[in-house]
Amino acid sequence: MFNSRHPSLSKRGRIWGLCILLLYTTPLSCFANFSQAKELIYKIKEGLPRGTFIGAIGVDLNLDFTVEPPFLFNLPKKKVSEQYVNLNNTTGELYTSATEIDRETLCPDNSDGRGCVLSLDVFVLPQQYFQLVKVKIFIEDVNDNRPKFPVDEICMSIPENAPVNARYAVEQSAVDPDMGLHGVQTYWLVNDFSMFTLDVEENEGGELTPFLIVTETLDRETQAEYITDIIAEDGGIPPLLGAATLKIVITDVNDNCPQFTESQINVTLHGNTTKGAHLARLHAFDPDLGANAQISYAYSERVPRDTRSLFHLDRITGLIKLAGKIDTGTATFYKLTVLANGPGCIPAVAIVTVHIIKVVTGPPAVIPRYIAPEKDGVVTIKESEPAFSPIAFFTVKNIDINQRVDCHLEGSGPFRLVPYQLFKNEFLLETTEALDYEKTQEYELIVVAKNTKGLVIKTFLKVQILDENDNAPVFQQSLVEISVEENNPPNTFLTQLQASDQDSEGRGEVIYLLGGDAPGIFVVDRVTGVLTVATSLDREEKETYRFIVRAVDQGTPRRESIATVVVTVQDRNDNSPRFINKDFTFFVPENFPGYGEIGVLSVTDADAGENGWVALSILNGSDIFMIDTGRGALRAKTSLDREQQGTYQLWIEAADGGEPALTSVTMVTVLLLDVNDNPPIVLFPQSNQSYLLVLPNTVPGTSITEVYAVDKDTGMNAVIAYSIIKRKGGEPASFAIDAETGNITLKRELSNRGLYSLLVKVSDHGQPEPLYATVMVNFFVNETVSNESYIQSLLTREADIEVEERPWYIGQMTEGPERYELFPCQPVLITLSVTCLGLFFLVVMLTSYICCKRFKKNRKKRSEVEIPLKIKNDSMQVVNRKLRQISKI
Repeated sequence: MFNSRHPSLSKRGRIWGLCILLLYTTPLSCFANFSQAKELIYKIKEGLPRGTFIGAIGVDLNLDFTVEPPFLFNLPKKKVSEQYVNLNNTTGELYTSATEIDRETLCPDNSDGRGCVLSLDVFVLPQQYFQLVKVKIFIEDVNDNRPKFPVDEICMSIPENAPVNARYAVEQSAVDPDMGLHGVQTYWLVNDFSMFTLDVEENEGGELTPFLIVTETLDRETQAEYITDIIAEDGGIPPLLGAATLKIVITDVNDNCPQFTESQINVTLHGNTTKGAHLARLHAFDPDLGANAQISYAYSERVPRDTRSLFHLDRITGLIKLAGKIDTGTATFYKLTVLANGPGCIPAVAIVTVHIIKVVTGPPAVIPRYIAPEKDGVVTIKESEPAFSPIAFFTVKNIDINQRVDCHLEGSGPFRLVPYQLFKNEFLLETTEALDYEKTQEYELIVVAKNTKGLVIKTFLKVQILDENDNAPVFQQSLVEISVEENNPPNTFLTQLQASDQDSEGRGEVIYLLGGDAPGIFVVDRVTGVLTVATSLDREEKETYRFIVRAVDQGTPRRESIATVVVTVQDRNDNSPRFINKDFTFFVPENFPGYGEIGVLSVTDADAGENGWVALSILNGSDIFMIDTGRGALRAKTSLDREQQGTYQLWIEAADGGEPALTSVTMVTVLLLDVNDNPPIVLFPQSNQSYLLVLPNTVPGTSITEVYAVDKDTGMNAVIAYSIIKRKGGEPASFAIDAETGNITLKRELSNRGLYSLLVKVSDHGQPEPLYATVMVNFFVNETVSNESYIQSLLTREADIEVEERPWYIGQMTEGPERYELFPCQPVLITLSVTCLGLFFLVVMLTSYICCKRFKKNRKKRSEVEIPLKIKNDSMQVVNRKLRQISKI
């Protein structure tokens, strides 16, 4: 009725009820979905292999993994994250993925030293546990990049007048993508030629710039360029290196002036010499280069203008030609002052004196006709031309029929001027032997024609030799021997190979190549000939490397020569002595004589010389043992007793002769083999005078007592056998003894009262001769002990008893039916023997106790049985019970 009258309230109530129901059915944790995000930070090194553990998100968030439903972990951006990390969805553990993380690739703009961070968002699900976890993985740099120069060859120009300590920046500095200490730390030169050094400056941004410093005065005319390698080294361990070729070009400075080769030249000229005749060629040289070496020739202002016009001077070549007709009537002598001008220099001076000879009739004229190539009076000929190669014909003209002309050659060189056999007044200029450009590059010749009237005509000729590739490079040393210590750093400089080629231009340029037999670890610079080894050498792996190096020129055809390189790897003490076994075990019989050889320890050392000398010493136990230092024979100073100590453990040190010495240690175990040198010792009964009361009604088969003995030896030497060798009193064979346990049992009924005495022999199984002891076991058969003194008199009474077995002194026990022999020993002797055995046993026990205390730390648990008696509760109770029985009797 209420609902029908107020439908809106009813509807509103249902809505509130639904809200209340949702409030109670929805987990409270849903309201915490938007709690503050948590952040986790991990650090790893770049380049880790796949599957390397990074961190456990669930553990680091202290999540309870026992809740239900279980936690789930999810990466929303899988394409980015899975490229580098894998997330275990159930445990939240992060691992590296298949792609190795490269810090330089992941953070290419991280050169300012800020950390490289891989950021991940991880969702903790399901919804009731939802958390957003910000994970930051800092990628730490490792030294996985070597410095690299932007170019393979760095060229620097330095003027030859650069002052000492002048600094020049090497702009193309090396770049290392690694950070901090793993970046470039220093620079150095492979060869500074004692002319340069490197300094490194750091700017405000932390960048290092190498500076080349001039340490000596430079002279381009002495050496025009220096080629070496500049090395950039980072701060990694071990450091990585980068190299580039550094070419230092010494630029020319005008510090030299022209000089004439001849400062005084005399020329004789006939008055009828034709126009254009060559009179002289002046030659000046300047050691400078380029524009600084340009020379121009000019007449001095002292030479009159008309004289200059008559004798033309080529300002470039220095050739003086006759430019007009000579007037012999006006002058017979000319003095020409020629200047050689260079930039910024005082001119060099040469004097050319021209003597004019008047000619009444026409003088002979010498007309040259060249066979070899000629230009401006300069003839070129290849040095490969054979001897007697023709150069030019000279024809003498303007002579009378009756006039005889003498034509000869002036100047030095392998040339001759001979009359041509077929024609008169024809002369042939030819070589007389093979030419060699490397000896002389040019010759200046004068063809002199003289008639009978004394008239002389001179024709100047210059012969230039053209170079050919006729010389192979020559090494300064055909055998290059190098020594280098092993364990050298990579790219170690070994030597600089030097070969020269006398040919010119490209024909004389030499490159260096390794022969086919050269190992791949050696590298030679093609241009400089610097030989390096790319890896560290190990003398123990290989001591000597021998290979060929080639020097090849650039001529056609190419010529080459070879040199043999022998690299000897010098030993360093990098190998410790090595024992042939990890440890040694020697078996020695006890009582082995002192100073006898126990065993030999073999040890080797891969090093050579003193580094391979090995000396042995004992670190412990040197008061008992000694070792031969050289041979390694181990000896004991005294005889050893296994019962005192059965095992010795020694530490032997092997030290080589290096500085500092390297050592190794091995353990030597000396095990003493048992020798049957100890007879059994009877522990029960304790005395031959003791006895045991046995009731007459004891049933046959009853165990009466047992003889208990021990043997200090081991093995078969300690296996004890018991036998009754003599009897006294009562019925024969009344008692029997178990050969193995020593248990004595009653075999028949006891009909007689009184004292029964059994002489029991206790023998071991030692070889070659068993050892034994004897003990008297006494039984007093009666219901009670009423007269103690009577029993004692019976024990001390001397009487004969029958013997069951062979005499006791033979020492070899045999099984079989019991036999009887007389007992020859007196009770006093037996008592004395037992007393001596007891004293001996006491001394042995004290000695063993002292030795055990002394070697307590080194003692091992012995496998052999020293005392067959087990110290257990039941055994001790049996012994104590027997002792109480004796004491009661």
